[in-house]
Amino acid sequence: MAAAQDGILEELRRLRARVPQLTGALAADADGLVLAQDTPGVDPETVAALTGATRALAAQLADETGQGDLRELLLRGVYGYVATYAAGAGAVVTLLAQDRVNVGRLHLEGRRAGARIGELVDSAAAEHTQAITKAPAKSAPARARAARTSRAKPEDPRAAATAPTAARTTTES
Repeated sequence: MAAAQDGILEELRRLRARVPQLTGALAADADGLVLAQDTPGVDPETVAALTGATRALAAQLADETGQGDLRELLLRGVYGYVATYAAGAGAVVTLLAQDRVNVGRLHLEGRRAGARIGELVDSAAAEHTQAITKAPAKSAPARARAARTSRAKPEDPRAAATAPTAARTTTES
């Protein structure tokens, strides 16, 4: 995931270079945990947690009103914008922008960055899942050999009945 985080951070920095009115950018997972951030002057953990909560509510609103899966969310405040874009199956990209930003450009670049970051996050998640499910397994002959050598042979009860025994006879006088 470290390589994915480096790629995500690089994408966020390129995005900030393409849209100079951006004052911050971060990527977070669905639980609101920071994956990567470039948000000077803003607490990224708080923004990511609020983004996660807002995303969940917005997704519920979109679903309840029949609008389908959440793709993006735009909030306009007195001093600027907060825009959140879906990034793959389990992440979001949140952008902070000045009030004078071209909103069309913000959407264009935000959607593109969300798609690229989504690819990075999804591929890292797939690699992680493969690593977990790929446990080293013994080969079949080794398992069979281990099973044969570790078992004790059961005693045959018939063999004990027919085996010669040393009988002792005593005479009493």
